[in-house]
Amino acid sequence: MAKIEVNNVFKVFGSNPKKVFPLIEKGLSKEEILEKTGNTIGVNDVSFKVNQGEMFVVMGLSGSGKSTLIRCLNRLIEPTKGDVLIDGENVATADKEKLREIRRKKMAMVFQNFALFPHRTVASNVEYGLEIQGVEPDKRKNKAYEALDLVGLKGYEESMPDELSGGMQQRVGLARALANDPDILLMDEAFSALDPLIRKEMQDELLDLQDKMHKTIVFITHDLDEALKLGDRIVIMKDGAVVQIGTAEEILTEPADEYVREFVQDVDRSKVVTAESIMRKPDALISSKDGPRMAVRKMKEEELSSVYVTDRHRKLKGVVRIEDTMELISDGKKSLDEIIIEDVPTTSPDTPIIDLLPKAKDSEYPIAVVDENEKLLGIIVRASIILGIVGEEE
Repeated sequence: MAKIEVNNVFKVFGSNPKKVFPLIEKGLSKEEILEKTGNTIGVNDVSFKVNQGEMFVVMGLSGSGKSTLIRCLNRLIEPTKGDVLIDGENVATADKEKLREIRRKKMAMVFQNFALFPHRTVASNVEYGLEIQGVEPDKRKNKAYEALDLVGLKGYEESMPDELSGGMQQRVGLARALANDPDILLMDEAFSALDPLIRKEMQDELLDLQDKMHKTIVFITHDLDEALKLGDRIVIMKDGAVVQIGTAEEILTEPADEYVREFVQDVDRSKVVTAESIMRKPDALISSKDGPRMAVRKMKEEELSSVYVTDRHRKLKGVVRIEDTMELISDGKKSLDEIIIEDVPTTSPDTPIIDLLPKAKDSEYPIAVVDENEKLLGIIVRASIILGIVGEEE
């Protein structure tokens, strides 16, 4: 079961939202509906699922509906229509008591503006949610200190917010959310108010924390680079509707329409596209049980000067060259073992292209893509790396 399931959610702002739905069905645009009815579509028929432990990024330009959507998840904004399921429970229809319980025990939110109380210490700010829940003072203080330690603010517990930098204040906001130990973190443009360098540091910090915590995170951003860096999957929104859902690589290599294509055209593909997407099956491959004559035959068929060798389980053994193989034949030898070159370039399927460039530059052989058991999955030639960087369409 998905941790979060959003089904056909709409949010219409205005005096008579019901007038909007027949016009949506007729295919009228957001602007046309506003002109005809005076109602604004914030979220338009959005559906998706978020898996347990997933970093799910929702991105779009200003007015795309992303911040409205995240507030529909915890009902800070009431959806006009549709369902939001958290662990199978429908937040959209929950009564006040049930909604309060879900917000307190399962969800926490980190806002763009740090929303810290200036008259409270850092630790006291972090304790606030626990205080509202009636947690006893000693216990909530311990939890606050633990959360601050987790985000790298040990030693600042009794400082005041105005004594901290912007990045540190945002860490306090994150610690406050983590102190409740929620299953789900909702982060609305959490780093966009920070300077670029501090923002990058916070992105790295969040990725490190996620490695430790495995929370389910819905992260809102208007920054494509941030989305590509953080997201296990990314939703791109426009005019309140979902345009595309996919991994960073899927969005870069298979944009759903012209809008997405223009959105991603200036992205540095070398940092996102991975070895798996540009590898291909080897033109020729031999088994370690094959002899030199079989190896020469394969290389002549494919007009190659070398060929990769695997064992019977397709585990990579190395590469043999045609000149070495011909010498074996001249000597009357039948095993390839003594000429297998084991020092060949290898990489994992999830390696970004940028990390392949040094290997491609320094090696005379294609790069072998192998899994964690050294099983050969494919090979990458230099031309494939160049095409991966500039995009096949170019």
